[in-house]
Amino acid sequence: MKCLIIDTMHESLLPLLTVIGVQGDYCPEISPIEVLEKIAAYEGIIVRSKMNLDNHFFEAATALKFVARAGAGMDKIDVEAANRKGVVLLNAPEGNANALAEHALGMLLSILNHITTANTEVKHKLWRREANRGHELSAKCVGIIGYGHMGQAFARKLSLMGCKVVAYDKYKTNFADEYVEEVTLENLLVKANIVSVHVPLDGGNKHFINHAFFEKLTHSIWFVNTSRGEVVDTAALIHAIDSGKVRAAALDVLENEKLDTLTPQQYYDFEQLVKLPNVLLTPHVGGWTFESYQKINQVLVNKILQFKLSKS
Repeated sequence: MKCLIIDTMHESLLPLLTVIGVQGDYCPEISPIEVLEKIAAYEGIIVRSKMNLDNHFFEAATALKFVARAGAGMDKIDVEAANRKGVVLLNAPEGNANALAEHALGMLLSILNHITTANTEVKHKLWRREANRGHELSAKCVGIIGYGHMGQAFARKLSLMGCKVVAYDKYKTNFADEYVEEVTLENLLVKANIVSVHVPLDGGNKHFINHAFFEKLTHSIWFVNTSRGEVVDTAALIHAIDSGKVRAAALDVLENEKLDTLTPQQYYDFEQLVKLPNVLLTPHVGGWTFESYQKINQVLVNKILQFKLSKS
C-alpha cells in the first residue's frame, strides 16, 4: 500500500508506516497542484492543513482508499465527496486532546487571574495589586460546548481543579460521566460562569456563537475558544465584551488565521480584539506540542493498520 504524505510530520512517521506494511512517500514541499497530478498512484494520503481536499481532489484520486488527517478537525475535507468515492476518513483527536486541554486550562487561568496584563504592567513598573486581583477557578461552574475528545480531556483537567462542570453537545445525548453533568444549551448558559467551546467546524456550526447566543446569557462569563475561529462571530464576541456580557476572552483560533489576507471587516475586528486588555490570543497552538506531534503519528498509524486489517 502506497501513501502520499504532503505535510511536515514528526520523523517517527515513516518507520511506523513501514512496520505495518505501508510505503510512505514523504513530500512535505509538494504543491497542491502536484498533489493532484500524483494522487492517482496512491491508496492513501496523510494531510495536515496544506490544502482543501475537495470534490476535484477526490475525482483525481482514483485509487484512493483512505485519508488520514494529522489532527482532529476535518473541515478542510469534503466529507460528502469522500463518502461518494468510498474513501475512509481517519483523524487523530486522541493524539492532541491532552495538549489542547492543558492549553485551554492555561489560557483560562491566565484570564481569571490577569496574568498577562499584570506581567506587562510590572515590566512597566506598575504595581497594581487590587486591579489585578483574580478569581479562583474552583469556585466556578464551567460550561463545555462539545463533548468529544477535546471537551472530555478538558473536563478531566477541570475536575482536578475542584470546579463544577456541565456540558452540552448537539450531536450526542446520555454522555454524562464522572466529570460532567449533561445539560441543554439553555441550561448551560444559565449555570456556567465560564464557557469553553470544543465543537468541530461543519455546515451547521459556522457562527454558532453569535449575538443571539450572548443575548441568552443571564450573567457575565469568561469565554474560551480553542476549537475553530469560524464557530464564533467575532463581531458578536467583541460586542459582548464591550457590553460586559463577556468579562474576558481567551482565543487560540480566529475566523481568518492568515493575517495577511484579512478582509476589511476581519481587519477591523482583529484590530478591536488586539486593543482589548481582557482578550488573550494565541496562534492556534492549543494542540500543537512537541509531545502531541509524535503522539498524532502513533494514533494515525494504528488507525491505518486497523483499516488495513478490516480490508484483508
